[in-house]
Amino acid sequence: MDFVKTLPILSILTYLPLLGGLIIVFLNKENVKGVKAVATGISGLTFLLSIPLWFAYDHGASGQGIFQFIEKGSWIPSLGVNYHFGIDGIALLLILLTTLLSFISVYSSFTAIQNREKEYYSLLLLLETGMLGVFCSLDFFLFYLFWELMLVPMYFLIGVWGGPRKLYAAIKFFLYTLVGGVLMLLGILALYFYNTTGFLGFKGLGNPVSLDILHFHQIGAGIPAELQFWIFLAFFFGFAIKVPMFPFHTWLPDAHVEAPTAGSVILAGVLLKMGTYGFVRFSLPIFPEATWKLLPWMVALSLIAIVYGALVAMAQGDMKKLIANSSVSHLGFVTLGIFALNPKGLEGATLQMINHGISTGALFLLVGIIYERRHTRMMEEFGGLSHQMPNYAIYFMIIALSSMGLPAMNGFVGEFTILAGAFDRNWLWAAIGASGVILGAAYMLWMYQRVFYGKLENEKNKGLTDLTWREKWTLIPLVVLVFWIGLYPKPFFDRISQSVKYVVQIVDPGYYGSIGGK
Repeated sequence: MDFVKTLPILSILTYLPLLGGLIIVFLNKENVKGVKAVATGISGLTFLLSIPLWFAYDHGASGQGIFQFIEKGSWIPSLGVNYHFGIDGIALLLILLTTLLSFISVYSSFTAIQNREKEYYSLLLLLETGMLGVFCSLDFFLFYLFWELMLVPMYFLIGVWGGPRKLYAAIKFFLYTLVGGVLMLLGILALYFYNTTGFLGFKGLGNPVSLDILHFHQIGAGIPAELQFWIFLAFFFGFAIKVPMFPFHTWLPDAHVEAPTAGSVILAGVLLKMGTYGFVRFSLPIFPEATWKLLPWMVALSLIAIVYGALVAMAQGDMKKLIANSSVSHLGFVTLGIFALNPKGLEGATLQMINHGISTGALFLLVGIIYERRHTRMMEEFGGLSHQMPNYAIYFMIIALSSMGLPAMNGFVGEFTILAGAFDRNWLWAAIGASGVILGAAYMLWMYQRVFYGKLENEKNKGLTDLTWREKWTLIPLVVLVFWIGLYPKPFFDRISQSVKYVVQIVDPGYYGSIGGK
């Protein structure tokens, strides 16, 4: 697989969906089959081209050598902006998740979307370019460009193809994310001017004009504590809204409920990870002192999200709302692992980002399948569905058990590792976090019992057809990953271990000292 490193593979992956979207724009809107064929072919090819990254990535590299497949060239010299692409093990897994879920989202939309297909599929592909660009970027200017690019297609996907309250949900999503993005931009500008001119009277470090992210990893510890604190907060709002952390989560249930199925899959599977990825890539290594200062607040918000999100999920009658609120709880686990600031917590958090994308993405697919047949997501409309749709019931049970963290499934590995990392810092953190696992099992089993058990009494459900082969093929890859990660997670931990060590060495230099860990 060494030949992969000789190619601009990251640029190819990032811009191939954009090319597909442009091709679709020039197709006749009446040629729906052609539009679907191009969208499926391009998204499928992007996924296939991303697979060699798994094998070519050298997970034994350490230090800044973890960033591989580097592409770098001068872009805007006067501003110090470079075209700088590269990924570590964390970004590698998120890229593979993005390409897989993007392909599945396109393939699952064939019957769900019946109007303006040309615009819909071109926006889906544009969104994929934005997501991949975020994970590949190692320059702040480039990163911010892709970060804001993602906002536009998702706004239209919700606003045009969403449910009855689609405009309200789309505008709310847009405004929340835009505010977070603007605050993050202020943080980037503060870093830029501090690096070049000694921002706010602080003495600069004599560095060249630069927006290189790895450069700021190197000088982050030298940024004065007061400035670290304020820039950390600027980035925090950008990332916390995206996660979303409590109390910035209120846009999420509305966006999920109104979004089309593919939009919900991408939103839950990938877009929410932008925030948690941002904490790991920027907040921890660039602002280590501010991270420690604000650590109690970060952990408190994470624990509140775990419990609060689960309790709100239990109160829902709409399956999509339940799953949306469960994401608040699950992402609370991820941020708890991140701010445990040790290898166990960070490795568990990274793996749980992937697990949540797989399990929650699959849950939204499953809810979308039944919504296509009945045009309702209310649990009271169902009951005894396993008699009419046995295959559907089996797939739903597997994914539900995965989401609640059953041993031998992916969710268990991620949550257990996070709780182990949290316990190493403070046993109370782990105890409160563990309550979220119990609550998660409660709301998932409650939903399953109401929808699938009992007698099939509603006449509208008696004519429903079971899963088609197309629907099964959207779920099978995710089910395989559920059991692969659950039974043999070592290959995933191997690819992220050095990336996690790199972050821990910056934010907690004493961790790998004489005591060998805390």
